[in-house]
Amino acid sequence: MDVTGHPTSFWHRLPDGRVQCDLCPRECRLRDGQRGLCFVRANHGGRVVLTTYGRSSGYCVDPIEKKPLNHFLPGTPVLSFGTAGCNLACKFCQNWDITKSRAMDTLADRATPVQIARAAERLGCRSVAFTYNDPVVFHEYAIDVAWACQERGIRSVAVTAGYVSPGPRRQFYAAMDAANIDLKAFTDRFYRKICGGSLAPVLETIEYVRHETRVWMELTTLLIPGENDSPDEIDRLSFWIADRLGPDVPVHFTAFHPDWRLRDRSPTPLATLARARVIAMSHGLRYVYVGNVRQREGGATYCHGCGQLLIGRDGYVLREWNLVEAGACSRCGTVCPGVFEAVRGDWGARRLPVRLSEFAA
Repeated sequence: MDVTGHPTSFWHRLPDGRVQCDLCPRECRLRDGQRGLCFVRANHGGRVVLTTYGRSSGYCVDPIEKKPLNHFLPGTPVLSFGTAGCNLACKFCQNWDITKSRAMDTLADRATPVQIARAAERLGCRSVAFTYNDPVVFHEYAIDVAWACQERGIRSVAVTAGYVSPGPRRQFYAAMDAANIDLKAFTDRFYRKICGGSLAPVLETIEYVRHETRVWMELTTLLIPGENDSPDEIDRLSFWIADRLGPDVPVHFTAFHPDWRLRDRSPTPLATLARARVIAMSHGLRYVYVGNVRQREGGATYCHGCGQLLIGRDGYVLREWNLVEAGACSRCGTVCPGVFEAVRGDWGARRLPVRLSEFAA
């Protein structure tokens, strides 16, 4: 199997001749020619290389709210792309054809970091999102793209599970402007049974991003009936967020739809999402949203000072806007935490697939 690829930094040699990948808590130990669980990092000639650098499963201009990010440049378009592979094994993955891919022919589009930045600029995107599969596994490519975008005033967004080791974590988030981190559950049992990972590294990443970086962060928890949706678990999760992160981190509770290896489960009832929102708000969390369903109240942003509706949403479409410069409430002047521009975006719910080959010149 050909595993030539782009050089990486986070690995070391072992006494038995193998190399250990130090990118994430899995610490895969690889013999020459062997790939890690993510499938895209491999031992080639006694060093770990990234086999998907410069290759993508596709590009699309999306609304930023789809990431989901509700407090980061609302209404603006974001150029989204992913590669292949993942360092978790979530049984409910909705992008399993990408994250679990073992065929490099899924990576049909090629682009350099500069090409991606140029394309985002020409398309009028305010940011580029690393999504569809976890950017942790294409660490070097994501960082190079982020720096190329920064030179053009375009921001970078990571949509990630946060399953990364401390050294690469510092390097990765130094290049990011915003992140939506998937807090998949609040039990180690769920992470082991459903995702093939562990909870503690994710919590460490979340705290690191909140307290030690300038990155704007929002959290998402997909509620799966019978697995992570009990009132007790939502209560403990919400308490942890309020206690360790503070009241201003937006939280998205999203609806599960049967997919991949969890097709035997029912979709999440709207009542479960509404209950989770109430529990989280009872802990003082100010910005709690529901997603993957159309629900006006659960998608709206309210002023925590006077209660005024700040941003009214219908799905990914902004309907009302009562913010003035710097994200302040137009009624009482209380600042809404986030990254806001003077004028709201008007991209709406459009989804625009693009080919990067058009931006080669």
